[in-house]
Amino acid sequence: MMSQTGNKSEVIVLGAGIVGVSIALHLQQRGRTVTLVDRRGAGEETSYGNAGLIERSSVIPYGVPRDLSVMLRYGLNRSADVHFDWRYLPRIAPWLWRFWRESAPKPLARAANDMWPLIERSVIEHETLMSQAGVLPLLRKTGWIEAYRSERTFEQACRTAAALHRFGLNYDVLDAKALQQREPHLSNVLTGAIHWLDAATVPDPGGIVKAYAKLFTERGGLFLCGDAYNLKQEQTRWSIATASGTVEAPEVVVALGPWSDTVFRPLGYRIPLLMKRGYHVHFGTQANAVLNHPVIDAENGFLIAPMNQGIRLTTGIEFSRRDSRPTPVQLDRTEPLAREILPLAHRIEAAPWMGSRPCLPDMRPAIGRGWRHKGLWFAFGHNHHGFTLGPVTGRLLAEMMTGDTPFTDPAPYALQRFAP
Repeated sequence: MMSQTGNKSEVIVLGAGIVGVSIALHLQQRGRTVTLVDRRGAGEETSYGNAGLIERSSVIPYGVPRDLSVMLRYGLNRSADVHFDWRYLPRIAPWLWRFWRESAPKPLARAANDMWPLIERSVIEHETLMSQAGVLPLLRKTGWIEAYRSERTFEQACRTAAALHRFGLNYDVLDAKALQQREPHLSNVLTGAIHWLDAATVPDPGGIVKAYAKLFTERGGLFLCGDAYNLKQEQTRWSIATASGTVEAPEVVVALGPWSDTVFRPLGYRIPLLMKRGYHVHFGTQANAVLNHPVIDAENGFLIAPMNQGIRLTTGIEFSRRDSRPTPVQLDRTEPLAREILPLAHRIEAAPWMGSRPCLPDMRPAIGRGWRHKGLWFAFGHNHHGFTLGPVTGRLLAEMMTGDTPFTDPAPYALQRFAP
């Protein structure tokens, strides 16, 4: 982290993940003096452990499947893509019930419409920041592949893709032969795939966040080590103790991802934030096998992606307490399945990485002003799209905070939707 002399800013941004760093950059570009505060380095928590996708093609939020057989597998913990800690279930049951209701066709369609303005600009806004940070060559505008093992589910997926025509998405339908041509080292266990072309990928998402944070400090921003637990409001100003002294500002942004509740709950906000945990581990490959695109095994709920560290295997969802001990059972279940589609070698890390995705039951992030306090702003709860939506969230919130005309109506993301 870099620090500079001085203890007053116009804005304090809490959280140096992709969302917080992007907000700090966009405020700085609009002339605000910003201090970024985190207890760790930039991009070392949730922003580090994702699949590196900038998902412009994922226009339908991740809701609850309506298929009862799928729900039964989930409920019995027999699915590789969803796993429950049963001791946690009573606590989250009301959240899951609301999530179920919001996943019905009509509410889900409304959520997709509300999220589209953010999704549509996701690659463009990343591209702008990557260019400014000098890391644009790391942006791979080659999309990702959604692969299927059975003809039935593949045909259904093709129908679903065709129904998204109103979003103007570009994709290729690949039969087994075409898939082999595009990814020669995938096995013939896959019968077909949809190659989504509008999305982009990066080989080191945590490194991209660090590059954005470096750009912020090179432009004169302060990045200090501090814990959000120390945030205080004193009259018209906010203050936080850091390793370099106390920082004060009239405005503060809470962009702490799955730790945002450590600030909003003591301040009296009752926002239904829940964490979906996930895991990843890296592998080498056998016989110089190469993977050119991220590939999702859609029927088994895992993804393999080419990263700088190796082939990253990421899991689906684990419903468990944020700070409870890791239980990487999903990795153990999916590793044999991943080996069926790509010749993986040994695990590179001794222990898997674990992180938490901050999720809200209506599948929209919380972006905007805190209704109970002057100068308090929030940006969290991006569900599975935190890395995708970090820069576009930074732009939207900075426009709101500086009085610029927002590029899209921010009302769908307002925290007031959770007000009593």
